[in-house]
Amino acid sequence: MTIDSNTTNNLAANISNGLRRQVEVIIFGTDTPAGRTFDIALLVVILASVLTVMIDSVPHIHRAHGDLLWQLELGFTAIFTLEYLVRIWCTQHRRAYLGSVWGIVDLLAILPTYIAFFLPQTAPLVVVRLLRVVRVFRVLKLMTLFTELNEILTVLKNTARSIFVFLIIVMIVVVVFACIIYVIEGPENGFDSIPMSIYWAVVTITTVGYGDLVPQTPPGRFIAGFGMLVGYSIIAVPTAIITRELWERINERQDSHPTLNWNCPVCAKSGHSLEAAFCQYCGSELDVPKDVRTQAVTHAG
Repeated sequence: MTIDSNTTNNLAANISNGLRRQVEVIIFGTDTPAGRTFDIALLVVILASVLTVMIDSVPHIHRAHGDLLWQLELGFTAIFTLEYLVRIWCTQHRRAYLGSVWGIVDLLAILPTYIAFFLPQTAPLVVVRLLRVVRVFRVLKLMTLFTELNEILTVLKNTARSIFVFLIIVMIVVVVFACIIYVIEGPENGFDSIPMSIYWAVVTITTVGYGDLVPQTPPGRFIAGFGMLVGYSIIAVPTAIITRELWERINERQDSHPTLNWNCPVCAKSGHSLEAAFCQYCGSELDVPKDVRTQAVTHAG
């Protein structure tokens, strides 16, 4: 008995699709044992890689163990490269993933090391430091592993307009204080210009108080004290705005129906309804396997 080429191709395609679906469930499914294991392993690798980059920035450690740390960096880069390629392979929406924020973050996690291969030994030190710092951006990959972090990002996005208006008010207050202190103190006390006075007003209202520029006259000190009190007063405003929005989202989540534990391949957010075919946040197709959806419905029932 002979098997024609079409049958062989169909069999190979079915095996490939089945394997791809299994890998997709592991990477994007957050409610399966394999998915949780993958997330934990990725979390450990991310933290270890960021710690390696930070340790390598210490001069005496770099001189003593630079070669070992570089080998570790190559190993981490190989792992993240494999993860990046597998994500591209298993997702149904490759273009959307490659152009998404988290697709760019995944690319930034591996790109600096490959660029370092093409740098000459006489490369400027600032370039080397830049590549080293960019590798720390791998910590952003943690955002895809925790639903709570995505919740906070959503809250910040929803309150962005209110926070922006608040910042404008703060800027106006800073300019007013700067102009007043410039008139009272003047160049003879270090307040040479209004921009310099604005720097002092920012430091004072934020209650940082570096001490490099200090009012010398009694009226100036009175303005400085009043500015500190104003700074303490306005600190609570953005906190209240964000806390209110976060509290409302927590209440909505507690009162809502059971959700599907599946990360969107584009925006990495979860919490979709059990029947959802598209992401409620970015509109991308979720492409949830039937067995995962059935399991979620069964648990909800």
